[in-house]
Amino acid sequence: MAIDVYKEWLGIPEEFRPPTHYQLLRVVDFEDDPGKIRAHYKKLNAHVRKYATGQFSVESQELLNELAKAMLCLTDGERKREYDESLGREFEEDESAHLTMGQAAVKQNLLSRDQVKEIEQFAERRGLEFRDASVQMKLLDTETAARLLAEEKRMAFIDIAELIPDDDVLDQIPRLLVKKYQIMPLFIDDDKVLIACPDLPDHELEDEIRLRFALSMRPVIATPLSINQAINKYYAPGVRDESLAVKKAEAKQTGKEKSSGKKETSKSETKSKPEKTKKAAAPADPDQQRKVGIIIVCWSFFGGYLLDNYLLKPILFPKASVVLFLMPILGIGAAVYVYLNYFAKKR
Repeated sequence: MAIDVYKEWLGIPEEFRPPTHYQLLRVVDFEDDPGKIRAHYKKLNAHVRKYATGQFSVESQELLNELAKAMLCLTDGERKREYDESLGREFEEDESAHLTMGQAAVKQNLLSRDQVKEIEQFAERRGLEFRDASVQMKLLDTETAARLLAEEKRMAFIDIAELIPDDDVLDQIPRLLVKKYQIMPLFIDDDKVLIACPDLPDHELEDEIRLRFALSMRPVIATPLSINQAINKYYAPGVRDESLAVKKAEAKQTGKEKSSGKKETSKSETKSKPEKTKKAAAPADPDQQRKVGIIIVCWSFFGGYLLDNYLLKPILFPKASVVLFLMPILGIGAAVYVYLNYFAKKR
C-alpha cells in the first residue's frame, strides 16, 4: 500500500492535492521573508531525511527534491512573483523593487550603515565585489554573504549539502567542466537545468548547458566551499563510472524482465547461433590500449636490434659490415599493426 507522504510526514490534509509550495513548506500563503521560508525548509528537510534509509527511501528522496524545488522557487524573486500571480496574488508596482546587498544587510540588522560604507570603500580600493570584501573584512560569513547576493540578484540560495543531485544530470556534465566554471549540477526543474554557481554565470556556460541538455539553465547561488565539497564528493575518481555501471546493470535487468514475457527461442534456433554471441568481450580502456601499443612497438625495435647484433651478424653474416634486417622489419611491421588495431579504430 502506497504511503501518503504529504499527510503522514508533513501533516498536509488530503484535500490539498497537489499541495502548493506554501502548503508543502508549511508557511503562510504569499510569505515574502526568504529567511522564514528557508527555516521551514531546513526543518522539514531534516524530518524527511529520517526516512531516507528505511523502506521508504525512494519516497523520501522524491519528497526531498520536491521540498527543495518549492524552496528554490519561493526564494527566487522573479519566479516567486510569477508563482504568486498564478495563485491569484496582485502586486503593487513598488513591490517589484529589490535591495542591494548592503541595503538588505542593514534592513536585516546584519550590518550598520557605517559598516556598509567601510565595505564599499574597501571593495573599491581592492577591486573586489561587495560580497568578497565583506567576507575578507570578517563582517559577514560566506553563507550570509552568498545569501544576500542571491537576494540582490533576485536568485535562489541553496545549501547543496541539504539535497542529493540527480545522477542523470551529473553524468552529462564532466568533471573538467564543473571544475572550470566552479559549478555543481543539481537536477531538472520546470524544464530547466538547475546549476549551483558562486555568482551569475557567463553566456559560455549557458551555451554549454543548452548544447548538452537541449534545455536552458537556471542558476542558483551557493557558497564556493559548498560547491567544491560537492564536486569532490560527486565527481571523485570512479564515482561517475560507478553510476554509469549501475545504470547499465539496471537497463540490462529491465531488458531481461521484458524478454522473459516473450516466447522462448527454440533449441534449433539457439544452436544455430555462433558461440561468440554468448560472451561479449568487455570494452577495453582506450588509454590502456594505446599504452600497450607503444610498448609493442618499442620492444619490436629493441628485439630486432638484439637479433641483428647477436644472431645475424656474429653467426649468420660474420663478414657483413652492417646487418639491419630484422630491426626495421619487425619495428615497422609492429608499428603498422599497432596503428591499425589500437589507434585507427579509436578515431
